[in-house]
Amino acid sequence: MQFLKDFFSIFYPKLCANCENQLVYNEMVLCTFCRHDLPLTNFTDYKNNKITQTFFGRIPVEKGFALLLFRKKGITKKLIHELKYKGNQEIGVFFGNWLGQLLIENKEFSKVDCIVPVPLHPKKRRARGYNQVSKFGATLSNYLKIPFIEQQLIRASSTKTQTLKARFERFKNLDTKFLVTDYTKLNNKHILIIDDVITTGATLEACAKELLKGKKVTISILTMAYTE
Repeated sequence: MQFLKDFFSIFYPKLCANCENQLVYNEMVLCTFCRHDLPLTNFTDYKNNKITQTFFGRIPVEKGFALLLFRKKGITKKLIHELKYKGNQEIGVFFGNWLGQLLIENKEFSKVDCIVPVPLHPKKRRARGYNQVSKFGATLSNYLKIPFIEQQLIRASSTKTQTLKARFERFKNLDTKFLVTDYTKLNNKHILIIDDVITTGATLEACAKELLKGKKVTISILTMAYTE
């Protein structure tokens, strides 16, 4: 099997998602040089950081974390774009492995019961072919040994892309609605909501408010990146 992998790599080499140089053995998605250039958030306090502060006075968030800073230009933006629009789902696995190892070591989310992704509207999911955080969530699930639940929280309305809207306008105009299909599946659970990037937090807030309608639900939030 390894022979076949080596053989195909000669004709179809894997390239770094940023600099496009050929990846070497044990490198995934990014070469070592580009990985070292990633802008880490370096959040060490999971209860009080820029993620949890985003939701002060809006929803109760037990813990929050994002791995990278998201800027107008840079590697993070390129990776997220490749993940969302170019079908490179290996990026989700890459982040899942990285964060999974980190969370196993620090045990910050050891009391979480399940992982729930921010869902796509069915129409958008059919067009794209996948939810960009599905493989991210499934990989985290393997590390944390907790269920990854995709079908309980659904998006009931579709909004136009938010990419080109200003930060305040994006928050003000968000009218997306989410629904829980069966609260009994999520009652008495500490739920970890995951997404790719957090900007205003409006989408995550809408998801959390719906989940919090269940009995004795606790919310934590984890994203790949945080917008400065």
